[in-house]
Amino acid sequence: MTTRILCASTLYGAVTLAAALDSGCFPPAGRRLLLVCNNAAVPETAVPLDRMPGFERLRGRFDSVRSWNDAVAPFHPSTWSPRPDDVPLWERYLRLLWGLGEDEPVELVVESLQVAPALTVARLFPEAPIDVYADGLMSYGPTRVRLDPLVGERVRRVLHLDLVPGLRPLLLAEFGAVAEVVPTEAFTKVVDELAADEPAVDEPGVCEPEPRGGGPALVLGQYLAALGILSPAEEEALHVRMVRGAVARGHRRLVFKPHPLAPASWSRALERAAEELGADLTVVDRPVLAEVLFRRLRPALVVACFSTGLFTAARFHGLPVARLGTGMLLDRLSPYQNSNRVPVTLADALLPGLETGGTHAVDDLTGLVHAVGFAMQPQIRPDLRPAAERYLSAHLDARTLRYFKRRRLTVLGLPGGLPVPRNAPARRLARRALRALRALRARRASA
Repeated sequence: MTTRILCASTLYGAVTLAAALDSGCFPPAGRRLLLVCNNAAVPETAVPLDRMPGFERLRGRFDSVRSWNDAVAPFHPSTWSPRPDDVPLWERYLRLLWGLGEDEPVELVVESLQVAPALTVARLFPEAPIDVYADGLMSYGPTRVRLDPLVGERVRRVLHLDLVPGLRPLLLAEFGAVAEVVPTEAFTKVVDELAADEPAVDEPGVCEPEPRGGGPALVLGQYLAALGILSPAEEEALHVRMVRGAVARGHRRLVFKPHPLAPASWSRALERAAEELGADLTVVDRPVLAEVLFRRLRPALVVACFSTGLFTAARFHGLPVARLGTGMLLDRLSPYQNSNRVPVTLADALLPGLETGGTHAVDDLTGLVHAVGFAMQPQIRPDLRPAAERYLSAHLDARTLRYFKRRRLTVLGLPGGLPVPRNAPARRLARRALRALRALRARRASA
């Protein structure tokens, strides 16, 4: 009897797993065990997945639900990993804890295999085949770190939602993992189940159509400050710009869905900004999927920076969307191989701007993603160099240069890079000039 252990740390991930199960993406197994993980910085202060609103609609798809936090306590699941010599001991402990038996076959279904806790679980069951299900838009980018072949070679498939039709994920393709789409209909059907139990937003009239037609404008927060991409003040200012941009488009009723870990002061700042503009703003103060709000509110506009929710809103629900701040993030993401770069690139290239309202023609989206993917991870995906050279030779201009860095192109010897002096003294002088330029930029940024 095979036990399939399906790992999830977010409600979005659990919904994706439920959709994959409902649509027959997995063969029958003797037992389905959902392993939930709370990756919050302080897990004791965050609502665990299996206690979030709507989870009970998903529970029946699994034979049992277990907590990874409980299994490894008092260690933090995002930072702990066993010593290599202790792996057999931990595997024996987990088999006993979860009633797996000493020799019972195990299959793993995990998200974000590059980091703990998914990578830790994969190491603790060293003979288990692995399926990976995609973490939103990040699946279209390259694997963020070089994985141990003892883990990577066990990956059979990458299951992903069809967020960008025609584009195939780069994630784990270096190991020959097959990309497989989770049917859109199955995903939206599971979302409908959760939406049936979701109460209306409390603000009076927020679910009633505006006189101009449609529902309120919905602003999605992402908490980029926690990732070190923006400062808290910069992200708060970005949210205020989103509110101002939505009001400038004629929306007088707005709903803000903050990130669950974002500070409450941000919501109050947005309420003040909306009041100054003569608009009403409601804050969703409970953990709920953005996709559930799409069903409940039918918003007239969905605004965010580069949230996966922008793509599910447009692709799965047919809602108008707008992005804001992607240009700043393309410049600020550091290092260049930051795993958010491909999601930001896709949002910037494919979605209309909130303040400008315009979209950009993308001549070769696959070529763009392959070029960015190679520039991010040339050692992991050296096979993408020819595609990167073709794209840059044909499409690099003032518009597309925003997705690359001149220095990165220069170091990799790609089209668009700066000429490299052939003699050693000139190269040393060029390196000193680059260091001085970086130091000047750092001083300006700190000022």
